[in-house]
Amino acid sequence: QLQLVESGGGLVQPGGSLRLSCAASGFTLEHYGIGWFRQAAGKAREGLSCISASGSGTNYADSVKGRFTISRDNAKTTVYLQMDNLKPEDTGVYSCAVIIHGDTYDHCSVSMTYGYWGQGTQVTVPS
Repeated sequence: QLQLVESGGGLVQPGGSLRLSCAASGFTLEHYGIGWFRQAAGKAREGLSCISASGSGTNYADSVKGRFTISRDNAKTTVYLQMDNLKPEDTGVYSCAVIIHGDTYDHCSVSMTYGYWGQGTQVTVPS
């Protein structure tokens, strides 16, 4: 059974850092692009970043560019999101998902079709 499980969220002060993990099971992670998304209370889900199957292609939303870094370790079947210089507006539930349509070997986009969403992990940055 294909499954993604996020971890690493928590409470962090402005300017701090967190590293989120997205652990995959039930499928061969290296064949798929993966994306990270965020949903703040009362707001629509926002695509933050994605990484291609090969790891050579990444994309970031303007809101996190220069502060967040996505990476993958196929041997550990895990995709990471390193988040630095966190701001109160980064507060939300962070989820990862698999790109389920399209050729994602060396490129990706948060606007592609995603599935197999994880349950999410809460990140809180107080103002």
